Order: sequence, then C-alpha cells, then structure tokens
Amino acid sequence: MSETLDLTIELVKRPSISPDDAGCQDIIIARLEKLGFKIERLNYGKTSNLWATHGEGAPIFAFVGHTDVVPTGPLEQWTSPPFEPEIRDGILYGRGVADMKCGVAAFVTAVERFLRAEGSHKGTLALLLTSDEEADASDGTIKVVEHLTSKGIKIDYCLVGEPSSSDTIGDTIKNGRRGSLHCLLKIKGQQGHVAYPDKALNPVHKALAALHELTAKEWDKGNKYFPPTSFQISNIHAGTGADNVIPGELDIVSNFRFSTEQTAEGLQAAIEAILDKHDLEYDAKFRLSGHPFLTDGGKLLDAVVASIRETVGIETTLSTAGGTSDGRLVAPTGAEVVELGVINASIHKINEHADVRQMDILSDMFELIMQKMLR
Repeated sequence: MSETLDLTIELVKRPSISPDDAGCQDIIIARLEKLGFKIERLNYGKTSNLWATHGEGAPIFAFVGHTDVVPTGPLEQWTSPPFEPEIRDGILYGRGVADMKCGVAAFVTAVERFLRAEGSHKGTLALLLTSDEEADASDGTIKVVEHLTSKGIKIDYCLVGEPSSSDTIGDTIKNGRRGSLHCLLKIKGQQGHVAYPDKALNPVHKALAALHELTAKEWDKGNKYFPPTSFQISNIHAGTGADNVIPGELDIVSNFRFSTEQTAEGLQAAIEAILDKHDLEYDAKFRLSGHPFLTDGGKLLDAVVASIRETVGIETTLSTAGGTSDGRLVAPTGAEVVELGVINASIHKINEHADVRQMDILSDMFELIMQKMLR
C-alpha cells in the first residue's frame, strides 16, 4: 500500500456522483491545512469548489481537477460494487478511480512530499477542485476562475490531472483540446395522415438533403496540432409513435468538435446557411461548451515532458484529441495548460480501473514538475 493508493481508495468510497462532492474535498482540505494551505470554499448551488493556496505572489502554479464522477450504470454489471474499491491482480476497480480520483490523490501526496522536502518555494502553489466537471460544469471551475479574475488573481501554469495516457503512464499528454459546440435543431413541418401526404409536410423528408450536406461536409483539414473539425448527430427524434401519422416536427441533437481553424460563430453561421439553402423552417439553439485551446510551448510543457522522461524514460506524445476538460476554462485567462494522468481506456465504463503501480509513478511525476516550476 502507498499513500497515493490509500487516499485514492478513501476518495472512491465516497459516492460523489456529479455535482455531489460527498465529502471528498473535506478529506483533502484536512490534509492541506496541515501543510499550511489557505483554504477557500467557493460553493455555488449544489457544487462544491475548493481554491487552496500555499505561498504568495507570482507565478501561480495550480493543480486542477474534479472530485465528482459519472453515474455508475447498471450495478449488476460491475464485478465489484463501484463505491467499494477492490484491488484485483494489481488493478484498483471503482467508479472514479481513473477519472479522476487517483489523479487528485497523486496531486495531494506529491504536494505533501514536495513541501516536506522543500519547506518553501517561489510563487504560489495552488489546488483548484470542483464537483461539477462531469455534469453541467456551470457552477464549477468556470465560477472559480471568474471569482479569481474579479480579485485580480491569474493562474500562470495549470496542470490538469485528467487521465491522458493511452497504453502506459506518461505516453500521452494533452497540450490542448478541441472546442465543443452543441446544436439543438427543431425542423418544423405539418402533422397529418400518412395516406394524405399532400395535406401534410413531413419534416423528416424535408430535412434529409440538409442533413446529408451537414454530415458530408469537410469543415476543414485541421492543422499540425488539431485533427479536422467533426460534426456528429447524436440524437434524432420525430413522430408520435403511431405508424400512420406524419410527424409535425423533427428534433436533432448534434455536436461540433472543432479545431482552431474554426470559430463557434462561424460554425453557427454555416449551419444556418445550409438550413436556409434547403428552405427549412427551423429553430436552432446553440450551446458552446468551450473554445479550442493550445499550449504549443513554454515552461510548463517543457517541465512535464522532461519529468516524464526522467521518471519513466520515454518521450511523451503531445495530443489534442478526446473530449473537453476544465482546462478549457482556465486557458482563456492566458495560462499555460497541460493535462497528465493515468490510462484513460476505462473511464466512464463499467468496472472503471487503474493500475496501482501507476498511481505512485504519477505522483512522482507531479513532484518533479513542482521542483522544476517552483524552485
């Protein structure tokens, strides 16, 4: 057993389904207070947020993460109960083990060792934790960043502990993420009897050409840092359930994951232009989850790459693939943002898990990064 594993187990036992923190941050606060951290609880609505700082002044180096987890899914499909963490053959199983309670535990144990060894450091060492990353993300990190900005506080370096690795610890880090734009479309028609199509207007038929154009369109070719922008329909619904009724409306849920070759405003205009081209009557609602961001160099990226090399002897791969993270909420302030964590193959799945040995390795990497950034 190790300190990082022990703390991970303690956190996984808390059923912190978003946005419920279930006491996880209390556990962490108790440990940070012993190290002399200044604690600020910045709670909004049902969301628990923590901003903890040690030292003062610039630069501000912040570990950023979340204590909430996604729902478990069918309990009967789990080999062991999701909130009763169990080690089997060197693997720890439980909801939130990889995403991202072992990352949070590795933050804390690395900070403990670093401060015991160093005593003091330059600038400010901070932890920003939220219980609203896996849900709406409306009362979490974004609210903390707004609070800090209002006080003139700017994070210079942001290390996110999201599971970034592919096959072995440290083989992949995220130095950016694509933007995410959601689009909810309602295509309007006129309900009627299927036997009298001339007296109705089928919105499914009417929308097919436009949907084909949207799904077939090459939005861009991406660039050296980002894959091409993608458009995906995730949900589509029409009809009353009866087989003899032409529907009056068609509802479509879709999403863009977009590169720095695009803007949210440009994509919105492009969708509307295609819908107008096909003479559709529609309502379109757009929701931006985050702009694309990129850290293409700098002190933090250099420190992370070097720490991985020194710890496990490999050259890491830089990636902007995958979903969004709370790094997107810190990056617009001008911070350098890098994500480093354990293997992500099991996240959000039944029997989520992480290799016990990799938890200590991750904590060692975090400690080394602090040494490079704050000495």
